[in-house]
Formats: sequence, structure tokens, C-alpha cells
Amino acid sequence: MTLERLRIFVAVAERQHVTAAARALNLTQSAVSNAIAALEAEHDVHLFDRVGRGVVLNQTGQAFLPEAKAVLARAAAAEAALADLSALRRGRLTVFASQTIASYWLPRRLVAFHAAHPGIELDVQIGNTRQAAAAVLGGEAEIGLVEGAVDEPMLEQTRIGSDRLAVVVAPDHSWAGLRRLSATDLTTSPWVLREAGSGTRSTLEEAVRQAGIDPADLPVAMTLPSNEAVLAAAEAGAGATALSESVAYASVAAGRLVTAAFSLPERPFRLLRHAERYRSRAGDAFVAAMG
Repeated sequence: MTLERLRIFVAVAERQHVTAAARALNLTQSAVSNAIAALEAEHDVHLFDRVGRGVVLNQTGQAFLPEAKAVLARAAAAEAALADLSALRRGRLTVFASQTIASYWLPRRLVAFHAAHPGIELDVQIGNTRQAAAAVLGGEAEIGLVEGAVDEPMLEQTRIGSDRLAVVVAPDHSWAGLRRLSATDLTTSPWVLREAGSGTRSTLEEAVRQAGIDPADLPVAMTLPSNEAVLAAAEAGAGATALSESVAYASVAAGRLVTAAFSLPERPFRLLRHAERYRSRAGDAFVAAMG
């Protein structure tokens, strides 16, 4: 059994078609057919049923498919580890960043990292703080970048920056002209907020809690999955919201939103790494570049 035969088997199994698999692998149809036949003969099994002009995984093939994928995944991990030994001339790093960091804080740092290490492919995924933490815990990403608090002992956390949230409203909102907004005033307006699990929402809820207000008392009119959607809804007059000053800056400068007179605390940006998983040299270089 060879890795090449396993790759061919997985390609045929996923496509249920020899010709399509051959095309995807840039091989001849006969080479693919011969590899499958050799794999079956070597172990005296049949992995596919030939139905008409196509092939279909039989029960044996279905049982073998996840094992083949696992072997190929381990081989890819081994290859990545060896690539580390080539002085960062090549490699791949997966980073999961929460939305505000990914859109406003991270891009110029990615450009600087790429300039220093052009051979490292960066795969940047974007979600909220909870999703970023889960990706690092599950091994889907080596590094997480988040704004919200993360309570997980298996994740090591390093502060790498900060920003501040602002409460913003449309210019015709009743809070727009107030010189001071009390904590109890926060319960008098509808709110447009990010989803649960986002660092932006958790920071607001903690600040409200510290001010003596139960976050559940905020009348949430809309829950939206991105900063841009929240920003647009607030500009349209759907209610008050809390966003990073970086996110709201252009809208405030243009007069589409007004900053309300309620101060929110600074929040740290944190870099997450798993306490026990393998740490690549590319990951170490990325961490150094974020400092």
C-alpha cells in the first residue's frame, strides 16, 4: 500500500467516477484504474461495485474510506513538519481571527509577515471569538486571534493589542444630543447587536453588567452576524449598537452615526495557541511578528 494509491482511492471514492478522479489528479484513466486494481488485489478485497459505466463504494470501501483519509491527513502533517526544517522557505499556517481583528487590525500585519516570509502560505479564516477558540482547540487552526474573553485552560493566551468599543446611534436617535447617558438609559432603546459568542457582544454585556444592569434587560431588536450588517442597521435607525471605534469610524466621520455619551472600557486583543499541540516554526514566526 502506498500513499499514492490511497490518494487515488480517495479521489475515486469522493467522485464515484474513475475519469473524473483521473482528471482531478492529472493522471490517465488507466493509471487510476490500475492503482485501484492493485490496491484491491494486494489485500484481496473489492472496494467498489462497478455499476454501468460508473463505480460505487461498497460496504468494504465505505469502511475503508475514513481510514484512508486519516492516513493521508497524518502524512500531510508529517510533510508540514518537515517543511519547517527548511528555514521557513515554505510551509502553511492556518489562523482563525475574529471579525474586528481580521478586518481592521490584522491586514497590515499579514502584509508585513508575508514580506518577511513569502514562502509561507497563510490561510486566514474569519468568525467570532467562540469559533476562533473552538478552531484552535480542535486543531483546525494553529493560532487564534480574538477580542473576547476565553475561559479555556488548554489555550495559552497572549495580549497583542487592544481597541475600545463605542455606543453609536443614528443622528435622529434620542441619545444623539445627550451630554451624559446613564446605565439605566441603556434599557430605553432597542439594540442591534452581534451574535452571542462574538467578542464585541460579550464585551458590551460585561460592561453593562459592571454598570449594574442585567444584559438581558437590553431590548435587543436585531441580532446580526457581522460588523457590517450591524453598522448598516444602526445607520438605518434600527437602534443603538456597540462596535469597535475602528469599525464605526468612517460612519461617525461621515455623520451617518453619532457616538453616544456612554463610555465603554478598552478591550484586549489576544492570541490563542493550544497548550499541547505541535507548534510550527511558521507559527512561532507569526507570533513574533504580532508582538
